[in-house]
Amino acid sequence: MDNPQPAQNQLNIELSEEMAEGIYSNLAIITHSNAEFVVDFISVMPGIPKAKVKSRIILTPQHAKRFMKAVVDNVRKYESIHGSIQDQEPISIPMNFGGPAAKA
Repeated sequence: MDNPQPAQNQLNIELSEEMAEGIYSNLAIITHSNAEFVVDFISVMPGIPKAKVKSRIILTPQHAKRFMKAVVDNVRKYESIHGSIQDQEPISIPMNFGGPAAKA
């Protein structure tokens, strides 16, 4: 066979050049309802009292849990190679923007 077919469980994912550049974020605000989790990724600059949401990702509760497990797994792998990631002091930005209490 000159042209093998992809396996049925294989997913072909495309990544555009623009998307591959990524967006820097140093703050994530997570809120949820009974049907979805909303993760806002924000870039906060020192000394500037205003910041913009750079990206918003909306997940089902099931996908949010899978995402959490994947992040935990990747942090464990990272720390096994590079050592423990040190928590920094909590930031003092007001986290209540009129919606439900958020956790970052």
